[in-house]
Amino acid sequence: MRTAITDMLGIDVPILAFSHCRDVVAAVSKAGGYGVLGAVAHTPEQLEVDLQWIEAEIGDHHYGVDVIVPAKYAGSDQGGFTLDAIRELIPSEHIAYVEDILRRYDVPALPDESAAPRYDTSGVAAPFSAGQADQLLEVSLAHRPTMVVNALGPPPPHMIERAKEEGRLIGALAGKAQHAQRHVNVGVDVIIAQGAEAGGHTGEIGTMVLIPEIVDAVSPVPVLGAGGIGRGRQMAAAMALGAAGVWCGSVWLTTVEAETHPVVKAKFLAATSSDTVRSRSRTGKPARQLRSAWTDEWDDPSKLAPLGMPLQPILVNEAIARIDRAAFTPGSGAEKLANYFVGQIVGSMNETLTSAQVVYAMIDEFIGTVRSLEAQLEA
Repeated sequence: MRTAITDMLGIDVPILAFSHCRDVVAAVSKAGGYGVLGAVAHTPEQLEVDLQWIEAEIGDHHYGVDVIVPAKYAGSDQGGFTLDAIRELIPSEHIAYVEDILRRYDVPALPDESAAPRYDTSGVAAPFSAGQADQLLEVSLAHRPTMVVNALGPPPPHMIERAKEEGRLIGALAGKAQHAQRHVNVGVDVIIAQGAEAGGHTGEIGTMVLIPEIVDAVSPVPVLGAGGIGRGRQMAAAMALGAAGVWCGSVWLTTVEAETHPVVKAKFLAATSSDTVRSRSRTGKPARQLRSAWTDEWDDPSKLAPLGMPLQPILVNEAIARIDRAAFTPGSGAEKLANYFVGQIVGSMNETLTSAQVVYAMIDEFIGTVRSLEAQLEA
């Protein structure tokens, strides 16, 4: 296939795979697509290791890196907070509420050797902050990803300047046409039009409406369709709406290579497209995820509301680690709480395939769909 995206990125098919798993990134790039490593949960040291591994694995194939620098978050006006500073901002009633959830669902404490980082980590940049993202950006630029993507809001000027200095492309996600226009105005090369069906942080506009709005707003800058895309028919629809390719995230979560928690993976395989919810319970911003007892607890209007970003992820970090560790016990409270980010495409994720098989199946169905449409024109 040849589109503006395949030409720009030097790839065979315009399928971009966002994943926190390096194995998925490498597999998709080797299959002719373009893997993008989600680095927000990485430490700089972990990112260094993973990028070295990806580059050794993929050879001359290309890949990208995704970081998160929100335009606005708690503490951004003061230049961002360290984890130590965040400890003073988390209300005691929220800490007590998290402990109450864990108590009511009988989730055991972590053993000392596997305890998650607590609030008093002095000098460490908070997650979802510019301080953290800057470190990850510098590690990325010391390697050879051809594109750096900001997944939440416009990339800050220094991020764009550093990437351009190193000859890299800049991508950014947008949930509204005006957001996409702002991205282009500051120098973004690729726009990902992400509809509300997507997993993770999303806006409220559906993909079918959003893609043509953004294509019209930023042409000739190439646009990738995202949100509810995991099959060839959906890829064909996105490209019929003007997209030069697709950006997929959720569909890789049930692949052979994915590092998805086994209990959560089983939930995904059994879920329908109605089993997700946009919730602030994990990051402090609306993010689509599998509905579970965890999201129900935080979305109950009679109870405490989640904190903002980055306070909420620091508040719940250890709790989620405890839930994930204990969720392997069938019928346990932790199993009921366990969840993860996923989009509405989860209803079609009902078998475990390799990442390459997903790519090939999408292309085969895309070709069949296009030929079917061509046949209708000939009739």
